[in-house]
Amino acid sequence: MKIARNLLDSIKPQFEKGGKLEKLYPAYDAFDTFLFVPGHAAHSGAHIRDSIDLKRTMFTVVIALIPTLLFGIYNVGLQHYRALGIDATIVEMVLFGSLKVLPIVIVSYAVGLGVEFAYAVSRGHQVNEGYLVTGLLIPLIIPVTTPLWMVALAAIFAVIIGKEAFGGTGMNLLNPALTARAFLFFAYPAYLSGDKVWTDTSLAEGQSLVDGYSGATALGDYAAGQASSFAPIDMFIGTIPGSIGETSMIAILLGAGVLIATGIGSWKIMLSGVIGALVMGIIFNLAGANIFMDVPFWQHLIMGGFAFGIVYMATDPVSAAQTETGKWIYGFLIGFFAILFRVFNPAYPEGIMLSILLMNVFAPLIDHYVVEANIKRRLSRAIA
Repeated sequence: MKIARNLLDSIKPQFEKGGKLEKLYPAYDAFDTFLFVPGHAAHSGAHIRDSIDLKRTMFTVVIALIPTLLFGIYNVGLQHYRALGIDATIVEMVLFGSLKVLPIVIVSYAVGLGVEFAYAVSRGHQVNEGYLVTGLLIPLIIPVTTPLWMVALAAIFAVIIGKEAFGGTGMNLLNPALTARAFLFFAYPAYLSGDKVWTDTSLAEGQSLVDGYSGATALGDYAAGQASSFAPIDMFIGTIPGSIGETSMIAILLGAGVLIATGIGSWKIMLSGVIGALVMGIIFNLAGANIFMDVPFWQHLIMGGFAFGIVYMATDPVSAAQTETGKWIYGFLIGFFAILFRVFNPAYPEGIMLSILLMNVFAPLIDHYVVEANIKRRLSRAIA
């Protein structure tokens, strides 16, 4: 790292005030503070000394996402060869999955960071760190068949509308990755829904799909009024069709462990979200009006993108509730509404995205009433 430090120090005068590349200083600062802890010092006000800054926080979330990315790459290959009826090795599955998934990740980061850098240079401020996470979330919550131009469009939308329109990282009202996902779904529904989008069935010469093959997801089966052909153990492991990073509970639980152990992800939101989903699932089981309502209440946790959403996006420290009591309310309502939307909206059986976005809007209101309740309670104790 000493070589990198010396290199950055040698070119720094070119980017400082009066240098030839003065206008590009935000870009230089972004690389410098990404590789090394920044030496910025506070000049006024009360501050907390800590060993971790925002870039390191975001990088920890990226590390927590790695298990879902790796499993997603494997599963893309698995579903491809399964659709063709070909017995492939793990190496062949991973190689195929890498060729399909990594270009999506590269485009997401290249375009999104490009827009971030352009904003920073044009406005003369530091590059926002938030896209380090958003750039990986976007590929993980979309089907592998999503065209690269659409990935680029989602990245641009996430940065401009999801973040910069609100003032940048830390100011956004909605989760940027989910905002981009919602935009894609409502603008290009044919690319983001249906049975054909979840599995890459591109064929080489002489290959053909297995007779009667269906690329439907577990939620897609239930939304169509039929029981899913996938066993719960397959849903838990993640060897089923779905968005790239959302299928494996095992990989998601590993990421949740990292977020909880580092204190970056709120376990209160995760746990209350699970409780909310179970409560709604039990209510539907008691009603039992159709096959979707009869899905065992616990099975909702391992279907679709619920687990991924509650772990990685409901816990977004910017758009989530901030008060301790508010986190319990916020998480519970996300889980409750996610299952409600999932069952009552057959046109869009995955409700976690809409549920999180809805509660992002209400998070400030939840915090407001929690704070007001605390103030009233303290005043009543003081008067008594």
